[in-house]
Amino acid sequence: MSLTQIWAKKTVFVQALLSMVDQGKKVALAHINGGRGMRSRLYSMGLVPGAVFTVLSRNGGGPVMVKVKDSRLAIGRGMAQKIIVE
Repeated sequence: MSLTQIWAKKTVFVQALLSMVDQGKKVALAHINGGRGMRSRLYSMGLVPGAVFTVLSRNGGGPVMVKVKDSRLAIGRGMAQKIIVE
């Protein structure tokens, strides 16, 4: 296998803040830039690193609605700005 073929198969993940992801996009949680309490709260709701979820809405300055497995969650704008997804 040539170097070009290896490079062509490499997947590049682009990271973004959850608050910036467009409605309807499916993303995976990469990292949480928050304290232990915030991470614990999100983990208990199923938002763990690697979890795949869908952004349902992100209206203006309000909360970001996401669908994780069979649940819908409203995540405040400030918290959404600390969640890194890919």
